[in-house]
Amino acid sequence: MNRSAAPSPQRFGSSGSLGSVDQELLITSTFGTLLSVVYVVGVSGNVYTLVVMCHSIRLATSMYVSIINLALADLLYLSTIPFVVSTYFLKDWYFGDVGCRVLLSLDLLTMHASIFTLTVMCTERYLAVTQPLDTVRRSKSYRKALAWGVWLLSLVLTLPMMVMVAQTTKTLPEGGVKRMCAPTWAPLAYKVYVTVLFGTSIMAPGLIIGYLYIRLARTYLESTRSCVIRGSRRSPKQKVLIMIFTIVLVFWACFLPFWIWQLLPLYHSQPLSLASHTHTCINYLVASLTYSNSCINPFLYTLLTKNYREYLKNRHRSFYKYTSSFKQRPPSLHSWGKSASSSNQFDFNSETLVMGALR
Repeated sequence: MNRSAAPSPQRFGSSGSLGSVDQELLITSTFGTLLSVVYVVGVSGNVYTLVVMCHSIRLATSMYVSIINLALADLLYLSTIPFVVSTYFLKDWYFGDVGCRVLLSLDLLTMHASIFTLTVMCTERYLAVTQPLDTVRRSKSYRKALAWGVWLLSLVLTLPMMVMVAQTTKTLPEGGVKRMCAPTWAPLAYKVYVTVLFGTSIMAPGLIIGYLYIRLARTYLESTRSCVIRGSRRSPKQKVLIMIFTIVLVFWACFLPFWIWQLLPLYHSQPLSLASHTHTCINYLVASLTYSNSCINPFLYTLLTKNYREYLKNRHRSFYKYTSSFKQRPPSLHSWGKSASSSNQFDFNSETLVMGALR
């Protein structure tokens, strides 16, 4: 399986007509240009995201740690575009056996790291609503360990591809040699592995995230009713959840066509009756969709952090409103309230400092 959808040898150089060659060049140039634009925009956006997030890493909350992981995964995946575009135009693989193992493994590694991080973000937002005190008590060491766990699990799922893929050669009818990357295992083992990857990258995270958002929707439906009665607007916390869900939906929209295209020939008994150019265009299209996800994400991260800063600002105001209420009470109650709120003051202040640093 190749998420980059590099051209297979039978798709190029098989037509002797000049018109066919011109059509292939037009298709390759179009998608090569598109991927080049995606590369420039995506790398610029994700580098900007990393710079802004890392500037506040010392005081970062779990949300910012997750965004750093997402931006890093996007950058690693976008780094494969130059190799893919050069393969499109040269119609051959020039990066050796090591290049096959590294580049194809990066595909799976970054894909799983992204969806696992999004699942963690949804889980933490759910726990922040249902168990807010436990969420506050979690340390930065816990958040970093969770982030490392995401990458480690992604690496474990990627190792079979890293071990079993290799550079192969094929002799062309005109006598030339075509190099390409291909798995070396049996067809049945390859089918099982790709199916497992589909389950770990799409199905399982989708079920978990869907369940969490159904539970959250019920919770917020009740709170929304009370807000309507009071005449208040949608809370920033709800906006944060909506933005996270938007990132998840964009991920599925970009990757589901790719997975359908990968699984279809494995489970379809008869070969697909598609013209060579149609097959090539679909390969390029699903590859461009997966890369476009890494290009769109930085804009969504910007909106997410903007809504999250608004949420933290409201938390900060609520905190001071809560503590100021004790100043109007008798001294004994005031002293009790001061000691009871001091355990959470650092969390509020640290998140507010992060908010200020990102402005």
